[in-house]
Amino acid sequence: VQLQASGGGLVQAGDSLRLSCAASGRTASNYVMAWFRQAPGEEREFVAAFRWSSRTTHYAVSVKGRFTISRDNAKNTVYLQMNSLKPEDTAVYYCAGGSRLILSSIQTDRSYSDWGQGTQVTVSS
Repeated sequence: VQLQASGGGLVQAGDSLRLSCAASGRTASNYVMAWFRQAPGEEREFVAAFRWSSRTTHYAVSVKGRFTISRDNAKNTVYLQMNSLKPEDTAVYYCAGGSRLILSSIQTDRSYSDWGQGTQVTVSS
């Protein structure tokens, strides 16, 4: 599966952005797509995930209530709607995909086999 991420940019604090991640190729019914981010000098961290089969979502505490992950079935695309952006949201955002993930592994980047290129999100204060 190939993943193509897009939608990053430079915005001001309080603004919104929507990231997209298009999946090409055959995805299993138990596929999970997620977003991770990595700020300069920091480790990559989990942001949000969407499970294909159950349509359940998972969020990091730091973004819950501000970010929404969703899927367009027809386009095989996952979106990350980011509202009320803060300077601390500045990072390179990566989309990831994987199959047969158990609940405890969803927030671990090593659990994912497919990765898109990163897209830069910069939030100015």
